[in-house]
Amino acid sequence: MRIIDPHVHVWINDPAFPWPAETTDPPEDRTAEQLLELMDTNGVEKTVLVQPIFFRWDNSYAAHCIKKYPDRFMAVGRINPEDPAAPDHLQMWKEEHDIHGQRLSPARDGADDWFSGPLMEPIFARAEQLQVPMLILTGPQRLPDLARILERHPDLDCCIDHMADAHSDNPEERKLLMEMARFERVYVKISHTWSISQGGYPWSDTYDMVEEVYQTFGPQRIMWGTDWPVCLSKAEYPQTLSVVRDEMKFIAPEDLEWIMGKTVLKLWSFGEA
Repeated sequence: MRIIDPHVHVWINDPAFPWPAETTDPPEDRTAEQLLELMDTNGVEKTVLVQPIFFRWDNSYAAHCIKKYPDRFMAVGRINPEDPAAPDHLQMWKEEHDIHGQRLSPARDGADDWFSGPLMEPIFARAEQLQVPMLILTGPQRLPDLARILERHPDLDCCIDHMADAHSDNPEERKLLMEMARFERVYVKISHTWSISQGGYPWSDTYDMVEEVYQTFGPQRIMWGTDWPVCLSKAEYPQTLSVVRDEMKFIAPEDLEWIMGKTVLKLWSFGEA
């Protein structure tokens, strides 16, 4: 079974990749080389690098990593969602640096913010035109806003990160997430069980919701993910892998192949036909 991780973050303290003014207290290095060691130790073949907010809209380090290790990494960037030039930036990062995807992080409880404003239409239209997937990090309350956008862009792949961090004991949040299954090109990462759980590994109090996502979206529209190194506050890298591969017994073996790798390849091909 191929194991491909669709969600990690890397960064480095290096003058070649300067921190933006907003990052006043840079975190310690979490480099591509550190990640590769973890991947090799745990049998992870390839990984999608997701631009960390620390670097804001400069995706240069991610671009550097995928150029240096093209057989191991692809990357998702960030653009400033409040900049009218954001669609052009999306296109530049795609065409000049092969950044295949962009991530937006609307406030979980925001009202009348940029996500419901006029700048989203040109961003999503350009992504659809270029076939660049959009990743959304937000809470369930914002999924209706996302739905209104996606209704106008049926040919765009969109991934809801971390099950929108819906709480497994909140029926309304779960309903908002499951309603997104009506969009055929919406995917869900069943990551962050370690974050939303009230217990320790293997975070089994989240399984009921994960199984509902599995049954609602189907294995070809869901994927796992480590979210390294963010996970380290509550989970080690191997645990974020084993919880899905070894502990979620409700997932059929043939479906696990999709969730652990084949679904990821639908959005990030890594140069494969």
